[in-house]
Amino acid sequence: MPSHHLPLLLTAYQYRFRRDLEAMSRHLIDDVSIGWDELGTDLLDGAPHALVTALTGAEQWPSLPLDHLMTPAGTNPPARMTITDTTADTQGMQWGYVLHRQGIEVIPLPQDDRGPIVDWSTNPLTAFNDHPGAWSSLTPTPVVRAACGSATPSAPASPPANTDASHAGARR
Repeated sequence: MPSHHLPLLLTAYQYRFRRDLEAMSRHLIDDVSIGWDELGTDLLDGAPHALVTALTGAEQWPSLPLDHLMTPAGTNPPARMTITDTTADTQGMQWGYVLHRQGIEVIPLPQDDRGPIVDWSTNPLTAFNDHPGAWSSLTPTPVVRAACGSATPSAPASPPANTDASHAGARR
């Protein structure tokens, strides 16, 4: 859900990976075999203690590998698969996240083919709406309440161009 994943991803980008999208992408997608359902507080390494406490209630949990997966054909270990409307629907995926240079695109699956982009500079303490119907590429980022002292989250009015070098992750 965006209210859980976006604060972790925004904080990881801003602090642990020091705004290095390639390093963050390698960690989330290539280097570590984690599922985005299993994102942990290790992504918050390097963030201010007050921010980590506000996001987690001072609890800690690791990102967990997905070593118990099977492919739709029943083989193990699973190979990477392309997420499409069909695979998202049959695998029970509810959200897609695409990492772009300008921010994180949040796509409710399988409703839309594009979603709004949450700017990387958005305050991680922003409360995001978890209702899939609120996430449309035609509307601003759905915020329940903006974080105190933060800039208003921004989203482009149109979907990103397909020429943008982006990295995708999906979540159930």
